[in-house]
Amino acid sequence: MNAAAQALAEAYDGRFLLGLGASHAPLVGARGHTYAKPLTAVREYLDAMDAAPYPGPVAEPPPARVLAALGPKMLELARDRAAGAHPYFVTPEHTARAREILGTGPLLAPEQAVLLETDPAKARAVAREHHTGFYLQLPNYTGNLRRLGFGGEDFADGGSDRLVDAIVAWGDVDAIRRRGAEHHEAGADHVAVQPIAPDRGLGLGQLRELAPALLGS
Repeated sequence: MNAAAQALAEAYDGRFLLGLGASHAPLVGARGHTYAKPLTAVREYLDAMDAAPYPGPVAEPPPARVLAALGPKMLELARDRAAGAHPYFVTPEHTARAREILGTGPLLAPEQAVLLETDPAKARAVAREHHTGFYLQLPNYTGNLRRLGFGGEDFADGGSDRLVDAIVAWGDVDAIRRRGAEHHEAGADHVAVQPIAPDRGLGLGQLRELAPALLGS
């Protein structure tokens, strides 16, 4: 991992950003590994990366890395041992809490799922089928949402309306732009926009429509 990061950062003039995370117990278990003490595992992995030899051209500046941090302790590790954090499946409230832990220096780049659909029933149905329904099966995300005040029925059947609306920014271009602005106001340096496509595609059409408003915000 260290060698790949060094090579890419050197080849692309520092434009490469390495993201690292502990994944989730069901996914790790499916690969035959044991998921235990993720904070310790990530800390030890960073130690191993820092100690790994690399005989090739060293990038200058060195490759930056961010952690997929949700909870307070992983955010502290992102503050102390990385360039910052890239939280996934979060709300602007989480962004505010993350910024408080990270302080003013480290990068904070939360992911925001978006869907250009103004009909509430259609938007929530697509969000549940192609986004929240899957991620609510993973304890890391539900544990983080509990810290934000969700629980119980919020996690059933793909997510309550309240939870879906908090996680997925749906509506017209202005509604999605406002959600991005909420993250920035809460302390985000960058918001990684992830369009939800009903056909499980990349959502490039949505990105084309959103780009003028988001780049200008």
